[in-house]
Amino acid sequence: MNSMPAALWIGTCAHRLQQQWHTVDPIELEDVARDLWRDERFRAMPPTDAATDWLKPICEAG
Repeated sequence: MNSMPAALWIGTCAHRLQQQWHTVDPIELEDVARDLWRDERFRAMPPTDAATDWLKPICEAG
């Protein structure tokens, strides 16, 4: 996924996170997405997959 521009990857990831957390400020979700992009493992994934993978422990706990 390194061919996708960072801003697009982060925006897409943040959008996926917002689907889970409707009440969280979008700016905060972009910050989370930016942190995920900085992680090489997540950055190698499509942004929606990275967000879903990152959300797994949260969704399973709830």
